[in-house]
Amino acid sequence: MGSSTGDSTSPSIPHPSLSRIAPTIPPRLVHSLNQQDSSVLSLSADADCIYSGSQSQDICVWDRHACTLKTTLKGHTGSVLALEYVEDRKWLLSASGDSTIRIWSTKTHRPLYVLHPYLETDAGDLFSLSWSPTLQTVYFGCQNTSLQWYHFESREQQPGSGTSTPSSRARKAHKFFDSYPQYERRPADIFATNGTLTPSTTFSSDGESCVQLPAPVPLPRAVLQVPPENVIDSAHYGYIYCMALLPSNRDGSDDPKPSLSGKTYLVTGSGDETVKLWNCDPAGLTLAHTFDCCHGAVLSLTARGDTVFAGCQDGYVKVWDLETKVLVRTIIVQEGVDILSLSMLHSDLYTCSANGQVQRWSASFDCTASWSAHDGIVLSSIVMRCSHSDQFRLVSGGNDDHIKIWEIRPSGLRTGSYDEQEVNGLPAADSQSINDIMVYALSKFVSIPSVSNSSSHQEDCRQAAIWLKKCFNQLGADASLLPTGEGGNPLVLATYGGAQIDKRKPRILFYGHYDVISAPPYGWTSDPFALSGRNGYLYGRGVTDNKGPIIAAASAAAELLSKRALGADLIFLVEGEEEAGSRGFAEAVRKNKDLIGPIDAILVSNSTWITEDPPCITYGLRGVVRCSIEISSKSPDVHSGVEGGAVVEPMLDMVKVLATLMDDQRHVLINGFYDHVRPMTEDEQQLYRLLSVVTQRPASSLSSRWREPSLTVHGIEVSGPRNPTVIPAKVKAQASVRIVPDQDLETIAGSLCQHLQSAFSSLKSPNELKVTIDHKADWWLGSLEDPYFKALENAIRDEWGVDPLRIREGGSIPSIPYLEKEFGCHALHLPMGQSSDQAHLPNERISLTNLRKGKSVIGRFLQSVATCEDVSL
Repeated sequence: MGSSTGDSTSPSIPHPSLSRIAPTIPPRLVHSLNQQDSSVLSLSADADCIYSGSQSQDICVWDRHACTLKTTLKGHTGSVLALEYVEDRKWLLSASGDSTIRIWSTKTHRPLYVLHPYLETDAGDLFSLSWSPTLQTVYFGCQNTSLQWYHFESREQQPGSGTSTPSSRARKAHKFFDSYPQYERRPADIFATNGTLTPSTTFSSDGESCVQLPAPVPLPRAVLQVPPENVIDSAHYGYIYCMALLPSNRDGSDDPKPSLSGKTYLVTGSGDETVKLWNCDPAGLTLAHTFDCCHGAVLSLTARGDTVFAGCQDGYVKVWDLETKVLVRTIIVQEGVDILSLSMLHSDLYTCSANGQVQRWSASFDCTASWSAHDGIVLSSIVMRCSHSDQFRLVSGGNDDHIKIWEIRPSGLRTGSYDEQEVNGLPAADSQSINDIMVYALSKFVSIPSVSNSSSHQEDCRQAAIWLKKCFNQLGADASLLPTGEGGNPLVLATYGGAQIDKRKPRILFYGHYDVISAPPYGWTSDPFALSGRNGYLYGRGVTDNKGPIIAAASAAAELLSKRALGADLIFLVEGEEEAGSRGFAEAVRKNKDLIGPIDAILVSNSTWITEDPPCITYGLRGVVRCSIEISSKSPDVHSGVEGGAVVEPMLDMVKVLATLMDDQRHVLINGFYDHVRPMTEDEQQLYRLLSVVTQRPASSLSSRWREPSLTVHGIEVSGPRNPTVIPAKVKAQASVRIVPDQDLETIAGSLCQHLQSAFSSLKSPNELKVTIDHKADWWLGSLEDPYFKALENAIRDEWGVDPLRIREGGSIPSIPYLEKEFGCHALHLPMGQSSDQAHLPNERISLTNLRKGKSVIGRFLQSVATCEDVSL
């Protein structure tokens, strides 16, 4: 089983993507077009033609039906970086590295207008453009980080129409962009051919060489200038690489009606790692919101309904909901490989990457197709509808000088409409889909042997933290790693931001741990680090303690995000050393308290029910003080046949000391041990009587496990070869006490040490005693009257249809009382597992039903607290 022993080298870390890959056949390649010796930087299409912008300044016009080159549009003096077809005017808009926008007639394929940025102030490359048919306005993004636009009048009043005069402002000729070829020796003017007329050498019939000029490039009707009021300088802090308009007017769109109140919005993406939402109206643009992508430059954008997809530099696609202003999902396409173009057909997203790959993603963010589309970089793509049919084509262009036309079909949706179960472009997060993702994610999480008490698995623990951070990211959270000191496993901090509202939202902290204890192979019926499903249960180390509940809670938040129903902030704080004493946890939390932010309630899910059913809610935990006791002599190990009776044996001293801790009635004899134990109330007695009936156990047995203190001796270790003839020179023992309300943790720890010292001193032994406190954790008791407790209890009742049992636990979770004190709020404990789940034992498991319903309970709880008028409840 390899790493299943918990002590050997781990297997490869699973790929972080939560998107499942379906074994589907890639789309059929319908035709391939070769744009001679020039990369295909941009694409557009109308009913008859495909337009491709080239690196060599020209625009190729391809006949869609004959698949032949129809003509070439010349005029730009720089690479053609963006193209857009304007259906209502039969225009083609092109943006170029020559810092101009050109408008072409798609009927005559002749130039109509040349549009210059404002004052030609080094706008640089014009990377992106978009046309609003409602506002009759073209928007474009510039290399100098400015966002500019130009408004066209109605067709009756458009510049250069009939006998009317151009409505542009006069401008000076640019010495570069408006220059003539040098051999013409003419000064620059605004009607210059921009250097596209180049002489060529030919030979006459008599063999004499002569200079022959190509046919002159037709002049545009007018040269236009962006007025100064139509410029936003420094719209981004980086190049504006891409933009999209909402509502979308792209081919292949079946977009649900967006909840934008009839407004037009522009979305822009930049090298500054942000996406910005702009409100468009006749007066111009106003910034509505900024989304921080935090995954490299935003190189491509597309939109559907109120959902924006942003392709980033490092192979991630960020999915944003514009209504709630929250990140819904992150798709990992391929880490480190730039996503240069995005296209959509209905709910299918097509991602085009710098490695030549194209992937298709479903509405549930699964990869349904992946293929090598180009021998190089895929630079551009569009979706176009076939003439007079409901068939579609994906057109992709690359730096291999080829345009590829692929046959594609909408998947999962009715042609020409959309599923009413969608929410403005997002899938309605049906629970089955989320549940499938949850189990898939858990299978990857379990496969990482993050054993925290083994130095050989320290790298596995770090990789588990990295994987979990990426998992949270993909499910819509903003996640990061927090260090816990040298040699410590990092904390994972993730925040699911609720919908943006005017009032302050409740902030719930979910605490968990990604580390597990070792899993020796004996006793297991399957590999403990490979998730196995049998008879309704999922088996694997950590499925119930604590990886399963963590993934369930994250899935609950993801489902609410996709439904636009997350009204509270859910903050995850997941540590990697809970099973090894939580080293560095408290200090890391204190250092990053401002980053974590204020907290209103703490939610934990790290225990099991008292039986197999009904469901339970935990409201109390005992604390613990664990110590090591060492008694040693100054002599080495000796033979009992030689030295027996002549030496004072450390083992006998240890037995005598340990015997002083408890009497024959199992009463702990540490001074003052029971002085502050909280008396049992009548309500508690009634609860224990009820639990006794349910569990078929005596009420006194439950009480002694949960609300009464106890002492345990865990083991004794000796030096030497451990054979029956040796007197060990050193003996070690481990002992612990469990404390309850209202015992004081420090007082009990001090009393334990003092008792051991006193008992040893009374022996008058020549040996030496050393007592070390290894671990301390305070008791915890929740408030049954706390409104958050009642909200969680109601959520359990609503999901399971029965009242949950109120139980306490005999074990300890040290972080709960600490977090309560640090953040000044109450903690809640939702157990997901059943009593037979075998946590820390072979064949650890969790019920599939419990996992799914646990997710739903958390979802109900978050919705309940979000609707409360008072954030403090």
